[in-house]
Amino acid sequence: MYTNDQDDTGVVFRKTTGHYIVHANGRDIDCVLSSLIHKQLIYPTADPTSLRHRVQDVREIDHVDPIAIGDRVRFTPFADAGQNRGMITEILPRLSKLSRPAYARAFEQVIASNVDLVLPVFAVAEPTPKWGLLDRYLVSAESSKLPVLIVITKLDLAWKNKSFASDLEAYRRAGYPIQLVSANTGMGIEDLKQTLQSKTSVLVGKSGVGKTSLLNAIQPGLGLRVKAVSNGEQGKGRHTTTHLEMFALDFGAAIIDTPGIREFGLWEVSGEELAYLFPEMSKFVGKCKFGLSCHHDTEPGCAIRQAVMAGEISPHRYKSYMNLRREL
Repeated sequence: MYTNDQDDTGVVFRKTTGHYIVHANGRDIDCVLSSLIHKQLIYPTADPTSLRHRVQDVREIDHVDPIAIGDRVRFTPFADAGQNRGMITEILPRLSKLSRPAYARAFEQVIASNVDLVLPVFAVAEPTPKWGLLDRYLVSAESSKLPVLIVITKLDLAWKNKSFASDLEAYRRAGYPIQLVSANTGMGIEDLKQTLQSKTSVLVGKSGVGKTSLLNAIQPGLGLRVKAVSNGEQGKGRHTTTHLEMFALDFGAAIIDTPGIREFGLWEVSGEELAYLFPEMSKFVGKCKFGLSCHHDTEPGCAIRQAVMAGEISPHRYKSYMNLRREL
């Protein structure tokens, strides 16, 4: 969570096409983006004592939005706009970020920045959980060194999914905390609120998993605000969040809602480091017959495959690892 002690700095709480709502000192400033931020300044690499710091080249950055929800920014208020409009002139250094690839995996899309916790949200049923997608979220969070809390919603529908408890056991054994909740019954909501307190968290998950109901349960009316903004500005389906926004919560927290993400690629994760990003596998890396060169596939003497056979690593998680490895 951030507080602003200068009039010209704030946090991006919301963005729509060409406009950014910056929260600063209790006010919401409607900002546009300086054209300078769309340019990448290329500086010389020579010894600074032998070459002055002059810009050697300027390249347009026009592939992805350079501003992310949660960014701390510097802005200049417009003098004739009653201090409620301005221009973003600088993105301050990010302390953390959650990213995925965009445009044929060529560019980084920062989903949220300066967050303390990632909340992958999955329903027990309706829709049936796709655990491979959860594994992608977890690997991405691990690569960014971000803590995770797996949130399982619609617990009142547990009778429709007999295997969900055993499915979740693989994640508990890997060390991931899990919060079971039901927006209908209120189960787990207070515990979740305590976990979120004093943190900035980002929700990720497919449409239909119950994020809107979860937000309403966390703070009455919040999910309805999300839906109203989404429908009013984007004209999309009522079950899909189509904008990006951060919301301040009454109990001293902030939460970033994201669109329903059906696919989630990994940004700047190599095949060689992937096993390190599965906590239950990382302790076996380097112990294979072929050491660090092992792909943990068909090589003889693979310590990770032996751990799978011994029941120390979930076969499902190993399968997810192999699927991701083939993509990288």
